[in-house]
Amino acid sequence: MGDYSGDNLVGHGVPELVLELNGQTWTLDASRSYSLGRDPQGDVSFDDARVSWRHATIRWNGGGWVVEDLGSTNGTYAQGQRVQEAQVGPGSAVHLGNATDGPRLAFSAPAHTPAAQPVAADAVGSHADSARSAPARSHQAQAPAQSAPAGWAQQLQGGGPAPHAQQPPAQPQFPQQAGWNQQPAQARQPQAAAPAPHAQPQAPQPPHAADPQAQGAASAARPATGSAHSDRSPTTFHHFAAGRVMRIGRALENELVVSDLQVSRYHAEFHAHPDGRMEIVDLGSHNGTYVNGQPVQRHLIGPNDIVGVGHSTFRLVGDRLEEFVDTGAVSFSARRLTVQVPQGNTTKTILKDVSFGVPEKSLIGVIGPSGSGKSTLLRALTGYRPADVGEVLYDNRDLYKQFAELRQRIGLVPQDDILHKELTVRTALKYAAKLRFPGDTHATERQARIDEVLRELKLDIHADKRITSLSGGQRKRVSVALELLTKPSLIFLDEPTSGLDPGMDRDVMQLLRGLADDGRTVLVVTHSVAELALCDRLLVMAPGGSVAYFGPPDEALTFFGYDTWADVFQAFENYRDYDWSGRWRGSQHYQLYAADLDAAPAPQAAPVVPQQMQMSRPQKSQSWGSQLWTLIARYLSVIASDRGFLGLMVILPAVLGVVSVVIPAKYGLGFGPPQAHLFNKDAGTILMILTVGACFSGAANSVRELIKERVIYERERAVGLSRSAYLMSKVIVLGLITALQGVIICGIGFAPRKMPTEGVILHNAPAVEMTVMVIGIGFTSMMVGLVISSLVKTAEKTMPLLVMFAIVQVVFTGILFQLYAKPGIEQVAWLMPSRWALAGLATTAQLNVLMPWDPTDPDTLWKHSAGIWFLDLFVLLALGVICGFAVSRLLRRHEPEVMREK
Repeated sequence: MGDYSGDNLVGHGVPELVLELNGQTWTLDASRSYSLGRDPQGDVSFDDARVSWRHATIRWNGGGWVVEDLGSTNGTYAQGQRVQEAQVGPGSAVHLGNATDGPRLAFSAPAHTPAAQPVAADAVGSHADSARSAPARSHQAQAPAQSAPAGWAQQLQGGGPAPHAQQPPAQPQFPQQAGWNQQPAQARQPQAAAPAPHAQPQAPQPPHAADPQAQGAASAARPATGSAHSDRSPTTFHHFAAGRVMRIGRALENELVVSDLQVSRYHAEFHAHPDGRMEIVDLGSHNGTYVNGQPVQRHLIGPNDIVGVGHSTFRLVGDRLEEFVDTGAVSFSARRLTVQVPQGNTTKTILKDVSFGVPEKSLIGVIGPSGSGKSTLLRALTGYRPADVGEVLYDNRDLYKQFAELRQRIGLVPQDDILHKELTVRTALKYAAKLRFPGDTHATERQARIDEVLRELKLDIHADKRITSLSGGQRKRVSVALELLTKPSLIFLDEPTSGLDPGMDRDVMQLLRGLADDGRTVLVVTHSVAELALCDRLLVMAPGGSVAYFGPPDEALTFFGYDTWADVFQAFENYRDYDWSGRWRGSQHYQLYAADLDAAPAPQAAPVVPQQMQMSRPQKSQSWGSQLWTLIARYLSVIASDRGFLGLMVILPAVLGVVSVVIPAKYGLGFGPPQAHLFNKDAGTILMILTVGACFSGAANSVRELIKERVIYERERAVGLSRSAYLMSKVIVLGLITALQGVIICGIGFAPRKMPTEGVILHNAPAVEMTVMVIGIGFTSMMVGLVISSLVKTAEKTMPLLVMFAIVQVVFTGILFQLYAKPGIEQVAWLMPSRWALAGLATTAQLNVLMPWDPTDPDTLWKHSAGIWFLDLFVLLALGVICGFAVSRLLRRHEPEVMREK
């Protein structure tokens, strides 16, 4: 942030200023800027949640001292007013985070005696780039020297002009193509000066030769070798005595208290055996205890093992247990990611050799034309679809191999909303918190965390509004709020600004900037290029899924040699066969920001946990029963909030019941005079209408339920949702609705009819007996609807399949033509729910007497006997159960691939 070097200020009489805070004083030097925030590496560090990670800077701007807000979440205040920049001097005061009781910065003139505490010289050097992303946040184009290629380092020393104002670096020659020289003169052509990418590139100057700070920029992306945490100091440590037991959990009576809502109240115990061995024992925790990323019940740990409990990890060093708390200060990198998909008899590469390192607590933008592999890259980075080749390292740990543990520290906001829009913001977050936090978390604890997130994202004023009533930008904030409940260190977003106007686009990107400033690493895939200056790093993907650029966003256009991103994307389209990746790898930007990553050795593999020590499957955040109850309650809340669905739930069966009533019948569903042996075809028609009506009603209830919640299910499954609990919640709620509809249909349809005189099971209540069979066909059809919903890719495809299903059921009821004793047709009819449902109704109504197809050879499934009635009902329900198993298997397609074996 410093616009003036120390040499420029010598002898100019710049007044010094003393900063006072909580009894401490600092004498400010005009030759540099000072970073303020919660970052312990900053010049002035705060332990106050209202202060952002990188909150503000203090600097001399040539005319006076100023405090500049860096896009903080809760703001900077001068004289009670929120300000972006404020002049300060002796007697001034500024508050951070709150206008009245936030941390107070007081400024005064220096005393004649050296009473003020100067900032150490080594701190000045180490923090000179502490506001490394401030140029983007303040919309200044000037870039720090360490962000520039070696050839520019000398130009940028001492606050020179911005990179785009300099002579751009020589660009590699683009391939000659037919018609190149015939292009109109006004058409923008790629610059051509240097050798082609395949030629030997000019050896780049080592970063430290250009600028001592440049090495820091390169090392931000460099993974550490060896075990995890090898490049960090422990947050705290605990000594063990032989025979001691140390219990860990949220409850205050634990020996080791962890303030993390993902940790159970009594989570696990460390046992120090008399022989010096250390053992970790899980106490039935909800989110599990992990050793080297694998869930364990009990396991002897050694010096190379990493024990994971919530956001904390532990490592044994001698008789000391070192604790590392994941507060966001972790490295994240992708190394040589390649994804291939089958294409006929060959494979097609859709992501090719992608490597980049993400600086901690930064905002990374990913852009590129359609077909450049952005979504594939996002799924590979989050473990949803692991790369076929390469690795993703989180804190130098393999994400794919340790996904069960690390998934809790990663947030993902898909392009579609991941909340039920019918609910209010607070209600939606309440159910999300119940699913993600342990079952022993008190409601007050969950509510406190929800309120904290709502305030952080400025959603507290919208907390009681339905999500459908919010603007697009506000809905995206709610989706982000859901992910922030568990305090992830990494947040990935897929097209969060898609469909938003420019104002909302800026609002969302500023939100992400604030999240990064507060101590998280944020990676956003976007098509919008308007607010890329807010990012710390920019990854540009080329057609074919390779990297075309990675580095500071304000140097990207100069790197490509164009004035606008539209020109860059057009060049991607016009020269799809050009080796964009080779051009990038031959550049000095690659040497600064990716070469060290590609050259680094593979990380040391964590010791493998013996199979007998592993738990049978990863722990869920709640028990199966608790998840089921929460899902049922949420589903009922969604339905109760959807008045349209409630109305249709009652109107549809009522209309179908009325339709059956308008069919005239001389004897209704009665036998007629026994001696007359009259043929009563009307009885069969009425039963067919009731059967098909219940069939259509049941399928209509469920045919959209899974497809409309697919994105929600994918995300919740990745953080521990039980597939069977999710499916059972749908079956139970929709089953009750379908049963109620069956009662409505039969109540209206049977009321004006003459009923059979005797049932086969309930002799005095044949109407009840027949209603049970109608409910059975509704249930099985509802399960078929779930199969359809899990198969289709879009909701629009459900209705044609629903109509087709209903028509097929009409044909195979057995009323329109004879099904039995017809080889081929009879066997196909066995697979149709309507065949068994109408057969059960025919058993009670004695259709073999009322309308026999062949009096000498009646339909066996219509026989008036209890055994046949139970057979019809059993097969009907068995078809529904088979559909349930099919849905469960189909749901696996929408889960992270690393979880599909579980």
